[in-house]
Amino acid sequence: MSYKTCVTVAEKTPRKTKHILSKALKKSEYAEIRFDFLKPGDVPEALELVKNSLKRCVCTLRPKKEGGKFSSNERERVSILKLISEYNPLLLDIEFQTLKKDKNLQKYVKNSKTEILVSWHDFKKTPSMNELLRIQKNMTRFSKNIKIVTTAKSFIDSTKIMSLYNPDNKINLISFCMGEIGKHSRILCLYLGSPFTYVSLGKPIAPGQFSLDEVKSIFGKKKNR
Repeated sequence: MSYKTCVTVAEKTPRKTKHILSKALKKSEYAEIRFDFLKPGDVPEALELVKNSLKRCVCTLRPKKEGGKFSSNERERVSILKLISEYNPLLLDIEFQTLKKDKNLQKYVKNSKTEILVSWHDFKKTPSMNELLRIQKNMTRFSKNIKIVTTAKSFIDSTKIMSLYNPDNKINLISFCMGEIGKHSRILCLYLGSPFTYVSLGKPIAPGQFSLDEVKSIFGKKKNR
């Protein structure tokens, strides 16, 4: 089976971001740049340093209330999201709640011709199947690229998340569970249609995240059977 990975790059300086991104893209098809790990004032410099690689990058600026590191005000965050959109990355990850509240941001990104990855996370649990389907349907108002990530408290939670994959849906879905219990869903999602799975180069950035080498080892073993 062919599979693709997206290495999460979460560094605190622009030059370190460029260095690790270059390293990541030599080993992985895609990378996610977590701009929220940088100081807000350092983002423009980082964008200039990595601009030639952005066609293979998912750009993320996650606020603290959504599990990220960005702690400044929302007005500044939206301003930075608009700036990132002007660099036309592969995908710009914007939270579902943010898009619902800010029509101006929606319009701005649309005019920039940058594809949005609408994301929704639940860091405490996995909602009911009906609730997940309702959320997914509402997210499609903003983009065909959808990311739904929850926290697994049981193996049943992973089953619910995997059930969101439907070949009849004309969306690009990335969906899996965080945490050790849901770790296997980060691999299973690839079999069900996810365009890639998020990995690290070493220490996990998110709960239950595999390293790139671990994923390669898993699929290497399968090929050898």
